[in-house]
Amino acid sequence: MQTALSDADALVIGRIVAAYGIKGWVKVQSFTDPRENIFDYQPWFIRMDAGWQPIKLANGRLQGKGLVALLDGVVDRTDVERRLIGRDIAIARDTLPPAADDEIYWRDLIGLRVKLADGRDLGRLDRLFETGANDVMVVRGDRDSMDRQERLIPWLPGDVVGDIDTEAGTVEVDWDPEF
Repeated sequence: MQTALSDADALVIGRIVAAYGIKGWVKVQSFTDPRENIFDYQPWFIRMDAGWQPIKLANGRLQGKGLVALLDGVVDRTDVERRLIGRDIAIARDTLPPAADDEIYWRDLIGLRVKLADGRDLGRLDRLFETGANDVMVVRGDRDSMDRQERLIPWLPGDVVGDIDTEAGTVEVDWDPEF
């Protein structure tokens, strides 16, 4: 098993949010889709004070409306509460398969410049999140953009989102800059 992971190589796929029971199980918030796919990625790395440390998943399952996991070396609820709650779960970026021709990983969009069709720059794509209705881009204005405003722009390819050029580092949007 890989012994450590650098920040540049880490891809966060979830977070430990609470203890579950008394035998060292943890409740997991998954950032994968579908959420139970988090159990398919191994090895896991936990962001500890000293950096990303490997941890072996001993067991994981759906539990009610959430996910729970048992991690090797975690012995009881006290251990979870003392060391793990709020810690991010990551995998090595190179463990993901390449995206298909008509797909793109969210991680590959982070940092791209978001521009209007006329070339005006709205800022950098800071992150994306799910809302249930559609995904949303958080675009942060900076010194190179029209202003320093933060915008929430729906991720609607073919409607709001136009050309995505990862080589040029841009995402074109059809969006009212006053909104």
